[in-house]
Amino acid sequence: MSIAELDQKHIWHPFTQMAEWEPLSIVRGEGNFLFDEAGQKYFDGVSSLWCNVHGHANPRLNRALIAQAEKLAHSTFLGLTHEPGVRLAAAILEVVPQNLTRVFYSDSGSASVEIALKQSFQYWQLQGRSEKTKFVRFENAYHGDTLGAVAVGGIDVFHKMFGPLLMHSIAVRSPYEPLWSKDAGRGLELALADLDHVLQNADSIAALVMEPLVQGAAGMLTHPPGFLSAVAKRCAAAGIHLIVDEVATGFGRTGTLFACEKEDVEPDFLCLAKGISGGYLPLAATLCTEGIFAAFLGARSEMKHFFHGHTYTANPLACAVGIESLAMLRERAADVAALAALVTSTARTFDGKPYVREVRTCGTMVGIELGDANGGELPWDKFVGAKVCNIARRQGMMLRPLGDTIIWMPPLSSSKTEIESLRQATETAIQECFT
Repeated sequence: MSIAELDQKHIWHPFTQMAEWEPLSIVRGEGNFLFDEAGQKYFDGVSSLWCNVHGHANPRLNRALIAQAEKLAHSTFLGLTHEPGVRLAAAILEVVPQNLTRVFYSDSGSASVEIALKQSFQYWQLQGRSEKTKFVRFENAYHGDTLGAVAVGGIDVFHKMFGPLLMHSIAVRSPYEPLWSKDAGRGLELALADLDHVLQNADSIAALVMEPLVQGAAGMLTHPPGFLSAVAKRCAAAGIHLIVDEVATGFGRTGTLFACEKEDVEPDFLCLAKGISGGYLPLAATLCTEGIFAAFLGARSEMKHFFHGHTYTANPLACAVGIESLAMLRERAADVAALAALVTSTARTFDGKPYVREVRTCGTMVGIELGDANGGELPWDKFVGAKVCNIARRQGMMLRPLGDTIIWMPPLSSSKTEIESLRQATETAIQECFT
């Protein structure tokens, strides 16, 4: 029985309608490309779901992984420690906002957000502020698929399906306004006014959760300049925690190492995952301030400590690769900034093209929203975005849509020639789909 046949017999894939899915088996990766069983080569235009940083089978990352595997593959981090976990934490704290001093490891972006929510909640309980139980979120936000992360997200289909299971959160208007909106140009003003209204009841709020600069899974919805810093100032003034989710934007995706840098924001919590291990192994981290950490200290009998953990917390293999990946990013900071500028300028060539409704960019993060011949919204149940990506795949370009928005997020090791190929394949696929 072939891999494809075994897959269809036994596997249930995420975010996939299995009744309609046709298997494509990837057997190896090399550089910025993936290869299937037939030897077909595909440019990894979405970095294997936004996590691949330096390309596949990178020699430096491979050496780091092998060297660590020969010493220690795994040891629990519950009550024990090891060098890769400690050294990665120290390396990360060198490059994030200076107010962050503590690292709590986990294994996925969803988990990193869940941990921030729980730590914020427990902090306020330990401070005797039992009334601070609510969380503020933004419309269109995505923070993961576990129940706490879904509760502070703004993806309608998740809330419709799992609403009865979710804790209550307070939705605030997103600052993103599309070009065709009657409120285009007023997103910053309207969102901050809505937030100010909500924060009038800050005594009952533990934290606000947000994606900085761009809401990724909503279709690369970009925020107006100054929004992140304005939110941070309001949270500080209101006495609530700011949880910044850089699972998608972190590790160079916006052109700087972290999106917070662009507006000099120091959050109370910073959530990291995806690119933290270069796309090699599951790893995530929740960072917080020393003041938050100190609230959990005391005698064991006081039961103040944080009751949360994962079997593979701070897996040594993942941490060892993460150390090397971060070192490479720091060495290549200028190249990453140049690539971000190139990807943005290349994506902007789609502005005004037929069947392109809007182009949204933030560094190497791009959303090309499709529309009908008159610039209107496409019927959601025609799945035009998926059709365009399937056409692009036949041209050797691996893409995924978010609804009818075509997403680009290439590896940070991509060349100018590869980005041009990405543009050409996308343009050809759009033309073929609509003609």
